[in-house]
Amino acid sequence: MSTGTTDSDRNHPTSPRVDTFGCVRCGLTVTTVDPAGDRRNHCPSCLHSRHVVDHVEGGPSECGARMSPISIAVLRNGDWMLVHRCIRCDELTSSAIAPDDNQLILIRMAVRPLAQPPFPLEVFGEL
Repeated sequence: MSTGTTDSDRNHPTSPRVDTFGCVRCGLTVTTVDPAGDRRNHCPSCLHSRHVVDHVEGGPSECGARMSPISIAVLRNGDWMLVHRCIRCDELTSSAIAPDDNQLILIRMAVRPLAQPPFPLEVFGEL
């Protein structure tokens, strides 16, 4: 008895289609489905993405430039989102953090506002 995946399993509408893409920054071959089974749109190693969806107008984007990870956003339920900015058109997007995303880069982005505040810390000494 075979335990492999059959053609009917691969074409079943509820099973996620697993494709790959090459990272626009580091060249890693990345699967489009993360370990939790969710769709992925960024590289788990360097967290960069490609601008393929126009989130302002909807539909595909003609830009196609690299999306750089710039920040972390935390939702009310505690889930982390990765915020990207397009290096060509400056459009901002967000996507869910995947279980295998580079934790060191994520933590560096999360603590950056505390390490480099937009105001002088000496002000707190005067309070």
